[in-house]
Amino acid sequence: MENGMNLKQEVEKRKEDLIRDTKSLLAIRSVLEEDEDGTPEAPFGKGIQEALEFMLELGEKDGFTVKNVDNYAAHIEMGQGDEIVGILCHLDVVPEGDGWSSDPYAAEIRDGRIYARGALDDKGPTMTAYYAMKMIKELNLPLNKRVRMILGTDEETQWRCVDHYFEKEEMPSLGFAPDADFPIIYAEKGIWDMQLTQKSENTSENAEINVLEFASGRRLNMVPDYAVAKVQTGSFKEMQRAFETFLQKHELKGKIQEGTDAFVLEIDGVSAHGAEPDNGVNAGLYLAAFLSGLNLSEQAKRYFTFLHDHFFGDSRGRKLGMDSSDDITGDLTINVGTMKYTKEKGGKAGLNFRYPVSYNYEQGSRAMETKVAEAGFELTTVSHNASHHIDADSFLIQTLKKVYEEETGDKAELIAIGGGTYARSLKQGVAFGPLFPGREERAHQFDEFIEIEDMLKAAVIYAKAILELAK
Repeated sequence: MENGMNLKQEVEKRKEDLIRDTKSLLAIRSVLEEDEDGTPEAPFGKGIQEALEFMLELGEKDGFTVKNVDNYAAHIEMGQGDEIVGILCHLDVVPEGDGWSSDPYAAEIRDGRIYARGALDDKGPTMTAYYAMKMIKELNLPLNKRVRMILGTDEETQWRCVDHYFEKEEMPSLGFAPDADFPIIYAEKGIWDMQLTQKSENTSENAEINVLEFASGRRLNMVPDYAVAKVQTGSFKEMQRAFETFLQKHELKGKIQEGTDAFVLEIDGVSAHGAEPDNGVNAGLYLAAFLSGLNLSEQAKRYFTFLHDHFFGDSRGRKLGMDSSDDITGDLTINVGTMKYTKEKGGKAGLNFRYPVSYNYEQGSRAMETKVAEAGFELTTVSHNASHHIDADSFLIQTLKKVYEEETGDKAELIAIGGGTYARSLKQGVAFGPLFPGREERAHQFDEFIEIEDMLKAAVIYAKAILELAK
């Protein structure tokens, strides 16, 4: 029963059920609700809680052992034995953003793809791995270890879910996260989220142009696709001419309108995953660059000039003097994910900083604090996950290589990424699929999708990997 052909047939038999359950999970808007005070019943909001309960009910119905750990995380388990093979998944998704061709939670099927927020990151892969487990269980295939799917709920922000989970539960001896690319991701950059806050200044505000408000970005790990500012100044025509010239020069979409007490300037950018800011167009940094060239009050001038001089057109930290690179994980990257300024309170910026595995975080963080302090900002760390790197000769990697190569006929090259997956929660953990080489990746972007054919292929690979790891 373990040979690939039979598993392929078994997955095919379950195809319609897999699609149905995936669509049901994707229909739940499991976005972190930060503005509502989390309750013990739903620490990260109702949508995320609903997704967690959906998976637990499914697991219970299918005869797995399930456990909810204080609504922060949960697991679905099968098999016996002292050791645990972990499959680390997450049910939260980033906000949907704009530009979708269909409702981001309708899970519409077009051209063999399911389109929805979370289709690829990470609900589609979660359901795929769940069906791999379900198939092994239903076929009664032999396991000498426990196999445990761990379901997180706060992966896209602060990882409070797995932190809480592992305070209470056993750590799997090894495992994988179906939350990135095939073949195998064996190295992940360190991820440091920080908030920069402008130190308050008592400066005269008699400026020719006043910025009343400026805002851009929803999440530190997303490139902001929209920015807006309210500006007070004498001549609308002059401002309009300057702004439209700027938009043309940079080939941007945007507009300027006269409001009751101020002009409103807007710029549209392109969202992308914060792991590679150059895949997007940062609307906030463009608007900051425009504003920095105007005759502003001292406080506003400092804020917008800081953003322009240190981050505009540079995602590699070169302007800051923080650049670093290595052969395993490549360049350090910085995404300015959130920006906010008000005339009363000054400015803030939220940074998503991803550094190579060879980088000295302690030294780097001290240097960064010094640099931003010189520019008049205070740095607060929001979260930090150290870089992660597994030895290429380990049992885990050698096993997954063998399975992938047998199943696809392709060489299982090892990959390093700037993204962070739950794999780094485990001492022996890697990210493993579901995106096959050459496939378009739209995680954190509009029209996110997963190929149904790839889900079926991945389900076979995951089933074989589980069987091999749990021998």
